[in-house]
Amino acid sequence: MTDSTFEAFRKAEALLAQRRPLDALRELKQVLAEAGEAPSVQLLAGRAYLGSAQLNRAEEAFRKVLDLDPSDHYARFALGKTLQRLGRLTEALAQLRMAVAMNPSPEYQEALGEVKARRALGG
Repeated sequence: MTDSTFEAFRKAEALLAQRRPLDALRELKQVLAEAGEAPSVQLLAGRAYLGSAQLNRAEEAFRKVLDLDPSDHYARFALGKTLQRLGRLTEALAQLRMAVAMNPSPEYQEALGEVKARRALGG
């Protein structure tokens, strides 16, 4: 990554932290063009897509991360949340179970419980 690309990446991170995903995506255009195959770039883009309800793009970005690093528990968690929002609960459940197995954080466990409950209600 060039210095300007790295700066754009950091600015996009900051914008996402401020809950400004569309602004983050604007910053990420240059980064995606220059370093789009980097897992960190795809992960940040996926988070921004998820935050702006561009769910199909978010799914694609998180799957790219997992193609490059199948052990990325956060990408599995985020993919599970994306699939949940898309109403694909069986797929979401599988990803969230793997995320919890890799890292049993309360956030992951809560998401898994939500999907299990929603499936039990026939949702």
